[in-house]
Amino acid sequence: MQKKIFLKPIDKNGNKVLVDSQGKKFTWPTNDSRNNRLCNAALKNDNSVKVRLVDDNTLSYGTAPLNKFVGEDSIVSDFPLLSETQIVEVVEVSADQQVMMNFIHNESVQLKPKQLIVNELKWKYLIRSAMRGKNIMMTGPAGCGKTMAAKSVVSALERPDFYFNLGATQDPRATLIGNTHFNKEDGTYFSEALFVKAIQTPNAVILLDELSRAHPDAANILMTVLDEGQRYLRLDEADGSPTIKVAEGVTFIATANIGNEYTATRVMDRALMDRFIVIEMDLLDKQQEFDLLKMLFPNIETDLLDKVSSIVGDTRKELTNENPRISTHISTRASVEMASLIYDGFSMLEAAEVTVYPQYDATGGLDSERTFIKQLVQKYSDDGTSEDLFNVEDDNDTNEDTNA
Repeated sequence: MQKKIFLKPIDKNGNKVLVDSQGKKFTWPTNDSRNNRLCNAALKNDNSVKVRLVDDNTLSYGTAPLNKFVGEDSIVSDFPLLSETQIVEVVEVSADQQVMMNFIHNESVQLKPKQLIVNELKWKYLIRSAMRGKNIMMTGPAGCGKTMAAKSVVSALERPDFYFNLGATQDPRATLIGNTHFNKEDGTYFSEALFVKAIQTPNAVILLDELSRAHPDAANILMTVLDEGQRYLRLDEADGSPTIKVAEGVTFIATANIGNEYTATRVMDRALMDRFIVIEMDLLDKQQEFDLLKMLFPNIETDLLDKVSSIVGDTRKELTNENPRISTHISTRASVEMASLIYDGFSMLEAAEVTVYPQYDATGGLDSERTFIKQLVQKYSDDGTSEDLFNVEDDNDTNEDTNA
């Protein structure tokens, strides 16, 4: 006698499953067009699905009246192929969760600006973290797009936003809490900082730019604000002083340049860093750099943009050497500025002279970082000015021989 079992087809929020009389769930046979069609027909006509174990140890699907769904003929254990390979657990997903997941994995991808070069996984992680109200720290070298990414999140989520450049202030208390003032009419009064308003704005995205350059007092003030278990700002250090609660849904996004090559940056307080999830922004490779420049400046000759991206790529490659001849690479911000100058009629050498060369130390003459960068730029220059810039000593020797 052929073994058979009757299963009930169910569609829960787009998740189609087959259920036996004991409540166990089995995957829909989507990999077989005939069986998939039979199961869909059973679902549409409110029938059960009859699964038979045929002689060659394969499963055959059919339909049957729903009253057959009693599980009396056979049990799941009689269908090892079905139980071992097709049992699934269906997790109930709320409507709100489905909306969020759809936005993260579908809609947000379409909202990412084309000029923001970040891989899809990191973008979706960034969006998800912001939607969940996480504290996000974006790290990476200068000019790699950290601030642009943060502002792109604000645009994608259409939330109120506030911007604070913590690296530009030497008085964190005034920036984050406020100041005491005095005038003849009102006497002494306290004026709250914009940051106080920002943290009381529901669902706000608050950008803390250049956190790695912030005064140490800023970290002390932000500790309770960023702590998941506290989320408040104390207006004064005295016991019993008033506190301001952080509103529901507020997300903090910080940017930081972490590394010895960045002057004026400070060692990040470990306790402060632990309050963030960290998303590292990657350097662009040569092709990505070129694609970005071509998108921003489509009217510049392809060959020129290829040379700019090659110069940038070579500086990044140089830093991977055991003894690099430069201390930092040319940033994407600098390459975009170079391209913009070329677009405005400057030569590549002129653009490099005003945007790139000043970033490199000229100490050491022919062995300096700046000399290396000049050699690199002239390697890709074809305007005829590169012949003897780095052979000054040889030229002098030649002149002396001629005079003699």
